[in-house]
Amino acid sequence: MKVVLAYSGGLDTTVCIFLLRERYGFDEVITATVDIGLPESELRRAEERGKRYADRHYTIDARKEFLEAIHRLIKANGDYEGYVLGTAIARPIIAEKVAEVAISEKADAVAHGCTGKGNDQLRFENVFRQYNFRVVAPVRELNLTREWEIEYARQHGIEVPATKERPYSVDENLWSRSIEGGNLENPAFIPPEEIYEWTTSPEKAPERPEVIKISFEKGVPVAVNDRELEPFELVRFLNEIGGRHGIGRTDMIEDRVLGLKARENYEHPAATILITAHRDLERLVLSRRELKFKKIVEEEWAELVYYGLTNDPLYEALNAFIDKTQERVTGWVKLRLYKGSVMPVARGSEFALYSEELVSFDTKAIDQKLSEGFAAFHGLQGRIYQRLKRERL
Repeated sequence: MKVVLAYSGGLDTTVCIFLLRERYGFDEVITATVDIGLPESELRRAEERGKRYADRHYTIDARKEFLEAIHRLIKANGDYEGYVLGTAIARPIIAEKVAEVAISEKADAVAHGCTGKGNDQLRFENVFRQYNFRVVAPVRELNLTREWEIEYARQHGIEVPATKERPYSVDENLWSRSIEGGNLENPAFIPPEEIYEWTTSPEKAPERPEVIKISFEKGVPVAVNDRELEPFELVRFLNEIGGRHGIGRTDMIEDRVLGLKARENYEHPAATILITAHRDLERLVLSRRELKFKKIVEEEWAELVYYGLTNDPLYEALNAFIDKTQERVTGWVKLRLYKGSVMPVARGSEFALYSEELVSFDTKAIDQKLSEGFAAFHGLQGRIYQRLKRERL
């Protein structure tokens, strides 16, 4: 029997290679690592371990697809309960690429290393099951703990970075980095500085603020400080700048799909900067009713992504609406970066609905007396209600 394993190179999936042979009887275990902007060191580590421990290994380049997903996310201001979506939007892309390998290999099953308590099992399997694959999930099915996995790895001579002292599970891509496990699961525990790799502690960030300019075309970032950059380079550049100023740390209690509340830690400097800038530019060019309705759409969009339901027809419909709103989201925003904070300080667009001539206190473009009639009726029903209350007391 043959199985294709979605492989990250970390503790869970490396242990799964051995378990798929020992506990499930697979003759061939094939690993597939999907590059969604992984650091070179992590990609190299996954390749080395896959080739060493599995019967065959694939590395698939999905950076183009992931960038397209990031651009959709920026247009949708994608966050879930305050979490700038990163891991969630990557999972269906990874699952699709792993499924392609399984189809080409004529595999009997696909496997993943997700637990039975998290969201990723749902995101992977929603894709795997649409291809009618048998799904094998050793960590979930064998009810494994990370402590057991670390000991199992030691006994089998498997080299893994996690230890009983530092049992962190780290997931990283171009857009975000998540850190969980060990003491981090305790909401009352203050995370040590060592868990952060992308961001400087705000206390140690530069003493002088930095102002940067982000330019957008139809909702997509295209330049930093008037320098046009390729999409990957732009995100990496902003990760570097934002990380230097301590921007993009999130420590939150998150509602998982299963209903469990979980403590999660993230780093996402570029994502924080870009979504902050994008939201600000939208306020300049979109109408009040567009902004109001888009908030409803964004919340539904974010939940679909968080749940891993990007194959749902509603997702396509929401993207169609969002794309329509982005036709005018072209312009620039300047942001002030300082010790963990990012604040818009200036913006401009040829599509701005703002008119200085109309709004300024120093012009007579609007005859102020005309608003008296509006004021006479504004809040009319509330005033009638309050009058009736007084009369009946």
